Order: sequence, then C-alpha cells, then structure tokens
Amino acid sequence: MTPIINAQLPEFNVQAYHNGNFTTVSSEDVKGKWAIFFFYPADFTFVCPTELVDLASKYEQLKGMGVEVYSVSTDSHFVHKAWHDASESIRKINYPMLADPTGVLSRGFGVMIEEDGMAYRGTFLVNPEGKIKIAEIQDNSIGRNADELVRKVEAALFVANHPGEVCPAKWKQGAETLKPSIDLVGKI
Repeated sequence: MTPIINAQLPEFNVQAYHNGNFTTVSSEDVKGKWAIFFFYPADFTFVCPTELVDLASKYEQLKGMGVEVYSVSTDSHFVHKAWHDASESIRKINYPMLADPTGVLSRGFGVMIEEDGMAYRGTFLVNPEGKIKIAEIQDNSIGRNADELVRKVEAALFVANHPGEVCPAKWKQGAETLKPSIDLVGKI
C-alpha cells in the first residue's frame, strides 16, 4: 500500500453542482489554496446526509480559515441536483458537490470500492502546494464528526505557519504546542 500523506493531489476535471448551478471543477482550481475532499458513498442514502449537513454547519468557519470544501460521490451532478431539490437537509449545503461517476477522484484518493462503484468515507486535507496533509478513510457504516475535522484542519494550518512546532494530542487553537528537540526526548 502506497502512503497517501504528502502525495500530490491527483489531476482531475469533473462536473459539480454548486449553489443552484452546474459547474466544472479541476485540480487547477484547487491549486494555491487549502481544500477538503469529503468522499461519501452515494446520494439518497442514510448516514451521508447527516455527515454532509454536519459539515455544512462548519462551512463558513472553514471558509474563514481559507479552506474550500468539496464533497464527492460517484453520483452524477444531475443526481446531486435532484437530491438537493428533494431533501430539506441537503438544501443546507453551500459547498460544491463534485460528481465522480468515472471514479477518477475516488481512485486517485484510494477510496474507490470497485465492486460497488462507490467510495468509502474518506476525508482529505490538501495544502496550497497540492499535497495531502490529512487522510482518513473509514468503513461506510461509521459517520464522521465535523468538529473533529475542524480541529485537525486548525492543527494543520498551525504547523504549516509555524515551522518547527508540532501539535500534541487533542490540541486546540490557542493551546500549547511542542518544539521537538533532544531536550524533550523521554520527558513527555
């Protein structure tokens, strides 16, 4: 298995549904900014809308931190629109919903379930240089928590802006960090 941390964002050009419009999103659009790719199995399912709405509740906070959010499933952009129109919950989503019917993104991030034609629940944070800094993949029966994702994004942004510092377990914005050195060996 090839490690995905610090791997380069795969090249892509896909359709999306965003704020009432069909649009195209490519890897070129992502370069130069922080981005979350939030993979989920399928529209019109059960756990997926709970996660997407939870993430939607953090979207403005993430945007304020300079992070764009992209949800991704192997459904088409037409299905994303139909789900948005049919579901009161999904109408709360303001971030782009990427369509990946060919699986180019799902395979590129290593979350494609080939026999099902859908993705595992995968969450990835990509930095402005296009490198994957956070990767989390889990079974489709286990939902994610947007609060924990925001905490991890805050830590990633902090260490990117403070070379030589690292964030310990459960670190939150404003808490003390660590500066790895020989003086800390065996003292933590």
